[in-house]
Amino acid sequence: MKIIINNSSMVPIYEQLMEQIKGMIVSGELGAAAALPSVRILSRELKISALTVKKAYDALEEAGVVKTIHGKGTFVTEANRNLMHEQQIREVEGLLEDALRRGRLYGLTPEEMREIFEILLEK
Repeated sequence: MKIIINNSSMVPIYEQLMEQIKGMIVSGELGAAAALPSVRILSRELKISALTVKKAYDALEEAGVVKTIHGKGTFVTEANRNLMHEQQIREVEGLLEDALRRGRLYGLTPEEMREIFEILLEK
């Protein structure tokens, strides 16, 4: 499982971990019933606190994405990948709406905003 933590990000590490695991589920990289690494193993691999990994796993479990079976591990549930993907799309739409609102506030034209968007898409 390839997870990249950005320590300089304003996004808390547990949220970065959650989003990347959700992304792996949506992409099919992690299928239903796939086992996640143990809290200790993942914390050692990522060089982060075991409490941070536990917090991410607990939040994923609360969201119904994973299920922890004591003594056995944490496993991906039969969660609806399409539903998670739809939630991610809505989140991105909200962020784009905020960016457009700010662009209008700064007096950018629709063409300038399209140009910025196109440049960012190419990165």
